[in-house]
Amino acid sequence: MEVLLTMLEYLAVLVLVFVLGLVSVIVLEAYRRRHNNVHVEAPAIFEDPNSLKQVPCPYIFDPAEKYLSLIIPAFNEEHRLPGALDETMNYLQQREANDKSFSFEVLIVDDGSRDGTKRVAFNFVKKYGVNNVRVILLGKNHGKGEAIRKGMLHSRGELLLMLDADGATKVTDLEKLENQIHAVARKDHHGDPAADKATFRISDIPIVVFGSRAHLEEKALATRKWYRNFLMKGFHLVVLLAAGPGIRDTQCGFKMFTRSAARKLFTNIRLKRWCFDVELVFLCKWFGIPMLEISVNWSEIPGSKVNPLSIPNMLWELSLMSIGYRTGIWKINS
Repeated sequence: MEVLLTMLEYLAVLVLVFVLGLVSVIVLEAYRRRHNNVHVEAPAIFEDPNSLKQVPCPYIFDPAEKYLSLIIPAFNEEHRLPGALDETMNYLQQREANDKSFSFEVLIVDDGSRDGTKRVAFNFVKKYGVNNVRVILLGKNHGKGEAIRKGMLHSRGELLLMLDADGATKVTDLEKLENQIHAVARKDHHGDPAADKATFRISDIPIVVFGSRAHLEEKALATRKWYRNFLMKGFHLVVLLAAGPGIRDTQCGFKMFTRSAARKLFTNIRLKRWCFDVELVFLCKWFGIPMLEISVNWSEIPGSKVNPLSIPNMLWELSLMSIGYRTGIWKINS
């Protein structure tokens, strides 16, 4: 009996040492990343592949020059990107032809791809012109969150949409998100109607709309691979603990921001990979930015980068976020 108690005591000490060590590592890593929201890397450069001249690079604090920016992160997407871009450009050009006030840009952020993604992206720049399609090269792989952050910070739109390179969500669904933003903005914008018409700018009102696949959950559970179901269920629980309730599907890659919201969020975001979406929810709550969740059409496309090895990385990032913000190590710039 005494031997058993001694073994349990040793085990308890080992567990305690492990937990304290893990917490210490998380705190130290959170401290190391405290300035991750400050962009000290080389500035983004846009190049016209036809003239080989550099194009002025905008910043999120500059006034909007386009109505809509679409930001597409791409890592080794040479096979899936062309179909998604063809569909996207066809929609945008048709809408531009029908509405002369509509203007757009597509930003493809190559997140250190090792295949022909860069070549595919620049082919679209050559085809449609650098005013409508631009490419940002990150050089090495940083993660989806960093790719989107970079695209958001150097976009020109009043409204900014992030969407995946696989085309899993139909680009036409952006109108659902867009309409919700306009409805909320008009409802919240008070004042004299005559003055409203002259001064109202959708880009100045912070609003975020999350595309959601929550309505497809039952069907997805029956068709999706078991490890992805396990991953999603566990992840939803951890998200609830880390960021609180409010958004059922934080991970859908189809989200729209007003320029004002993007300015606040993407100058503060620190997570670079899978969990940046959860950090967006946390920051929206911190700033009091209205969040809406709208159902979108979605289909699973082969070639997903999510796998069982993503679980430890997701838990690691959520731990960093919780420790970083709750201890005050991560300061939020207003």
